[in-house]
Amino acid sequence: VTSDRLMENLLSWEASHDDLTNLVNRREFERCLKQALAIAKTQDKQHILGFLDLDRFKVVNDTCGHVAGDELLCQIANLMQAKLRKIDTLARLGGDEFGIILYECPMEKGRSIIEDLSKSIQDFGFVWEDKVFRVGVSIGLVTITANNQNVDSMMEAVDAACYAAKESGWNNIRVYESDDSELFEHRQQRQWLSQINLALAEDRFRLYSQSIVSLNNGHPSKNIVHTNNAQKHYEILLRMIDENGKVVSPMAFIPTAERYKLMPAIDRWVISTLFTMLENHFQQTNTDALNTQTENLPHYAVNLSGASINETGFIEFLRDQFATHRIPPQIICFEITETVAISNLDKAIQLMREFKYMGCQFALDDFGSGMSSFTYLQTLPVDYLKIDGSFVKDVVNNSVAEAIVGSINSIAQEMGIQTIAEFVASEAILAKIRDLGVNYAQGYSIDKPSQLIL
Repeated sequence: VTSDRLMENLLSWEASHDDLTNLVNRREFERCLKQALAIAKTQDKQHILGFLDLDRFKVVNDTCGHVAGDELLCQIANLMQAKLRKIDTLARLGGDEFGIILYECPMEKGRSIIEDLSKSIQDFGFVWEDKVFRVGVSIGLVTITANNQNVDSMMEAVDAACYAAKESGWNNIRVYESDDSELFEHRQQRQWLSQINLALAEDRFRLYSQSIVSLNNGHPSKNIVHTNNAQKHYEILLRMIDENGKVVSPMAFIPTAERYKLMPAIDRWVISTLFTMLENHFQQTNTDALNTQTENLPHYAVNLSGASINETGFIEFLRDQFATHRIPPQIICFEITETVAISNLDKAIQLMREFKYMGCQFALDDFGSGMSSFTYLQTLPVDYLKIDGSFVKDVVNNSVAEAIVGSINSIAQEMGIQTIAEFVASEAILAKIRDLGVNYAQGYSIDKPSQLIL
């Protein structure tokens, strides 16, 4: 019986503790947090929840390897444990993130404890072989009171506070306040982060498309044929399907994806999904796409983020996708916003040259939104300029907007670059941009986005 009891205790301990640091794990921490909330509600007690994220931990991992990183985590765990009271709970939540519960502790006292803990980490020098590393910690705090809803909402709040602390510089502490608009925004974004990751894992993204039509002005692009005044050219758009089956606009989730560096994963999903759909379509229609005149095939514009352009291995990924799915490069146009292109000029030029050599085309999106648009235009080997929609939508009633659109179009034509007006939302706008000589148009008055079906 004693042996069985010991084994039972051992298994219970292992299930509730982190095997590296011997601290309680996330599952046990959330159980403790739920218990603390129940005490706060029934006994009118106040506790403090802390979320800690180490600063510069990645430097140690990248420089010395994971063995050194693991040793650092163990030493930091011991250091923090020594600074807390015996009644408090310290947990490793995963990676270099830790959680703390300070029981029956007002915020003033709790902040003092946490500041002391933070200083001890800042003063700590981690020695590995012949190197000494300094790390720091960003900390979010939130009070646990009877007013808190549940464990999930508290974790979202303290996570948002920690992220805000990290954004404002290393070794900062941020207390969550419900009326703090900045933290409210952070919290919303963290909620979106969870939804985006779930959508990627559960394949709940969908490709949509919107037509780009020829206005038969200027010199038609050599790679595009006009049939019955209708050009088979589409921009590929992205939508998320939420857990209730509703379609979510990218305006809701893309800012969060950009902030939390998820755009490369999303861009890769879009490209691999589109190329797979095209490959299947070509097989079903017995089309040998690589040996077909590309003028007879639809063309697709795909958006690329700045994060993808800068990502190591992205060019190799694109090359592999073209080869694996046997997609003619001539039917793909990559869209990069003007701001992204200018901010990542060398990488953008490298990408453009590489894939233009293969036969791809490039469009500079939102052109005119930057302050130095024309300065960089000669440097970037683009085929199309998509004139910023903020000018296009005002082109009928605003003489300045009309002049800007006209100027962009004239200079582009002089450089042999085709122009596309986006946000064409009315017949009046369509007529005006046609009069100005713009080559192509895209917008709700022409075609509303719909799910891509091949």
